[in-house]
Amino acid sequence: MTIKFNTIDDFDIEGKTVLVRVDINSPVDPNSGIILDDTRMKLHSETLKELSNKGAKVVVLAHQSRPGKKDFTTLEQHSHVLSKNLNIDVKYIDSIFSHEAKETIKNLKNSEILLLENVRFFSEESISKSPEEQSQTLIPQNLAPIIDIFVNDAFAAAHRSQPSLVGFAPVLPSAAGRVMEKELKVLQNAIDNVEHPCVFILGGMKSDDSIDVMKNVLENGTADYVLTSGLVANILLFAAGYDIGKVNKKFIKDRDYCYLVKKSKKLIKKYGSKIVYPKDVAIQNKKGLREDVPVDKIPNFSIFDIGIESIKDYAKIIRSAKTIFANGPAGVFEEPKFAMGTEDILNAIASSEGFSIIGGGHIAAATVAMGFENDVDHISSGGGACINLLSGKKLVAVEALIDSAKK
Repeated sequence: MTIKFNTIDDFDIEGKTVLVRVDINSPVDPNSGIILDDTRMKLHSETLKELSNKGAKVVVLAHQSRPGKKDFTTLEQHSHVLSKNLNIDVKYIDSIFSHEAKETIKNLKNSEILLLENVRFFSEESISKSPEEQSQTLIPQNLAPIIDIFVNDAFAAAHRSQPSLVGFAPVLPSAAGRVMEKELKVLQNAIDNVEHPCVFILGGMKSDDSIDVMKNVLENGTADYVLTSGLVANILLFAAGYDIGKVNKKFIKDRDYCYLVKKSKKLIKKYGSKIVYPKDVAIQNKKGLREDVPVDKIPNFSIFDIGIESIKDYAKIIRSAKTIFANGPAGVFEEPKFAMGTEDILNAIASSEGFSIIGGGHIAAATVAMGFENDVDHISSGGGACINLLSGKKLVAVEALIDSAKK
């Protein structure tokens, strides 16, 4: 399937005012307020630098965190970090569509870059509507008249239907930026031309998304095996009839995931051995130490990782795969004693000859932290967007770009 959207190559951008939506949402130290990691800014630098080099007047829209969180802050510091990464002075203004902001946009010279304020400071940005409805909200209504072209490079947020992400495509010529373009081409090509055996490794905490992916890839024949870890594995073990201990059952119930246990029972019944769950798990015992126990003898302690025997089984399946998709860590990898599952799975992926995709979020961070980033074929910049795509859902921001291209 070819996704037909415009890219930067489809427009003559010299002298044009180009609005670029990026995702430079970054970890911020809650005490000092200092940005701790500029990975996403480096990622989007390719698009911004290209637009600047081609003589566009570049206006950047972005968000940082969300209301109520400690790292919900202005983008002033982001402008300094972007300036260093681009080796271009990135201007910043502490508003989105004030008279001053609009005048600054109108007065931009060719190749200049201006970063506007955190779009989530504006309440409409948190309301989800259709692209056509979002085009009538205040951010697009105020900015679209002074913009020539809209470029969406925020793949990591492409599953969100918010004004800054989908509201410009119905009213402006629109294109995918280089990050968006690469992500969609790599992921869609891997899905459309999957080589078998194909293995999906699903872990982490976002079990509802993971089980949707599991259902989709087994139904459509993409996956030969789905290996489970993290909370996903606990739900599968519960569904398979194992006593995972009161504390782990309570965790599932407290998150309102009982419906996922029922859903998993049906999937196990239908797909059997294609769904692989651990044969042993790691718990933190009374002494605070890691202890590996078989799944039919789990005591009433929290499960924090898959066990050593499971790791061996998973690694064997991974190393024989031709295509590998991984989303979510195997356990509480931030704690060294429970990092073994995540580290060994990533090591198996890195040493496999198969085409490998790491699906963003925590597993991407773990891949980099553990030094495997150069040994996998693609690390996605967006966990949520990637997992939505893999579960067969359409990404609303991408659909908006496709509709714009049709016009």
